[in-house]
Amino acid sequence: MRTRPWLNLWVPVAFLTALIAAWEAAARLTGVQPQVLPAPSLVATSGWQQRATITDHALATLGVTAVGFGVSLIAAWLIAIAIDFSPLMRRGLIPLLVASQTIPIIAIAPLMIIWFGFGLLPKVLVVALVTFFPIAIGLVEGFAGTDREASALLRSMGAGRVREFVLVRLPSALPLFFTSLRIGITYAVIGAIFAEYVGAKEGLGIYMSVQKNAFRTDLVLAAVAVTAAVSILLYLSTYLLERLVIPWHGKERSAALER
Repeated sequence: MRTRPWLNLWVPVAFLTALIAAWEAAARLTGVQPQVLPAPSLVATSGWQQRATITDHALATLGVTAVGFGVSLIAAWLIAIAIDFSPLMRRGLIPLLVASQTIPIIAIAPLMIIWFGFGLLPKVLVVALVTFFPIAIGLVEGFAGTDREASALLRSMGAGRVREFVLVRLPSALPLFFTSLRIGITYAVIGAIFAEYVGAKEGLGIYMSVQKNAFRTDLVLAAVAVTAAVSILLYLSTYLLERLVIPWHGKERSAALER
């Protein structure tokens, strides 16, 4: 059965529109104070009036997100490749990777500020800690899921371990990598904002903290809306990158959906 792509967009938009309309009606009809539940129209108006300030803070958050996520990608690739090449590294590192996710970021973030101050480094490290695990595990699982027959064929033709990795294991891991990339990129923005809550001079996290203390719930929600929009755009950008890097996978997925 052939799918209708427009449904993938308009159905959630319709649900979101209905939710916003219900929120607007509830805020107006119940007479609740704007400090408690501002109407969406007030959130939009206040956010637009503060657009220059919110944009500056959003750009600061994006900068932290980009640097932190870049560090996370490098670390995840290096760790995943080391695990794939060495059974000893697999036995030693995977339990440590899993254990690292049991440590609450809310406990680690203040320590980062104590150890590294209020500069860029602690925020970058928080983003990297939040995001590297799904990417690393996605790559490890992708490498492990390589077609054994293809690997055996290359080995029979005299290919070494590195050549097998480049020609077979790496391409086969890319679809799962992009899936994990989508998970990581959404965590990255959240991690950056949380790090800013702990200690920062600018960014959406510090902006929301200041507005919360001033009881400007409308501006807090405006910043939340900007955060959601940024996260969605980053999430969607991974699909564009996936089409550029592995165009054959998108065609295979579309063909499977049309069956």
